[in-house]
Amino acid sequence: LRRLLTGELRQGALAGIMADAVAAAGQIPAAVVRRAAMLGGDLPAVAAAGLAGGAAALDAFTLQVGRPVGPMLAQTATDVGQALEKLGGTAIFEAKLDGARVQVHRAGDQVTVYTRSLDDVTARLPEVVEATLALPVTELIADGEAIALRPDNRPQPFQVTGSRFGRSGDVAAARAAQPLSVFFFDVLHRDGVDLLDAPATDRLAVLDEITPARHRVDRLLTAEPTAAADFLAATLAAGHEGVMAKSLTAPYAAGRRGAGWLKVKPVHTLDLVVLAVEWGSGRRRGKLSNIHLGARDPAGGYVMLGKTFKGMTDAMLDWQTARFTELAVGGTDGYVVHLRPEQVVEIAFDGLQRSSRYPGGLALRFARVLRYRHDKAPADADTIDTVRALYEQQH
Repeated sequence: LRRLLTGELRQGALAGIMADAVAAAGQIPAAVVRRAAMLGGDLPAVAAAGLAGGAAALDAFTLQVGRPVGPMLAQTATDVGQALEKLGGTAIFEAKLDGARVQVHRAGDQVTVYTRSLDDVTARLPEVVEATLALPVTELIADGEAIALRPDNRPQPFQVTGSRFGRSGDVAAARAAQPLSVFFFDVLHRDGVDLLDAPATDRLAVLDEITPARHRVDRLLTAEPTAAADFLAATLAAGHEGVMAKSLTAPYAAGRRGAGWLKVKPVHTLDLVVLAVEWGSGRRRGKLSNIHLGARDPAGGYVMLGKTFKGMTDAMLDWQTARFTELAVGGTDGYVVHLRPEQVVEIAFDGLQRSSRYPGGLALRFARVLRYRHDKAPADADTIDTVRALYEQQH
């Protein structure tokens, strides 16, 4: 606890608990402490100020150009119709690009680029710096997406974009081999004026005023489910992930998964075979947790596509610990327990990416367990050919 409070230990969930603890100790509304910590970027300083001077002392923690803040995050909607319903009947729909989130700060001729995790990557992204310097502003904090595009403007696989964020290598050579494009979708500050608390329509009006169309994500404001569905279909056809649906009136909730933003994207599923499982740690200690997933190879055997421990309830963990103990080959003494390939599981995932780690050359992105398929035998599992065809369709 002491290391969390002093900033020596970074752990997001526990840091949130510590913010609540500071609020309770100082008799300050938790939302006020969280906002100050987000804007000030330093919970220890916020704690000291709040405990000494109360809520009024936290007014000093404001948005500052050059100091990153946690990006606003989105909740999920199953489809555009549900998104419109949740957002009051009318919404702003934006293309959800499969790139890397960037937060750009500009003070005069000085530009700093931060990742979603607030790492400084300015030196690695000269294209983003140049695009920001071309905007008609002196001070700016903007939210956007950096992405590698093919010559036909369709997105490259995410790994291509991600490779530009690496810590080593010749940046000029990497840029020549695969340039990045940047698309802005929100503005937090412009020339001395904070826009965090302004409604989305006002922030977008500023964005449209200062940013050329080639550096903005595609956008549609509509109350019509059919128009929203057509926009989603066109975005998917262009190779992107899906759409974001945003409230017209919501402020920018820095560092929060606010209800004013909803992501809508198709969920893919595969029936795969569990090849092995790993013993859990922490609250899952003593449970067989992280499962290894394989697609059926028509030529014989299985091709591993990745691992996951997401989506498992406590009841599911209890069941699979007993089940996989029965299927264990060679006992359960090791950290990785190899299994007879008999259990089929339905897996949801957001996409596929190239991988040198697995023999099939592909890996699942954001895989999570939906349910175990007791009604299916391993012979009914999806094949690696199906997986490869899905990858080709996506890319």
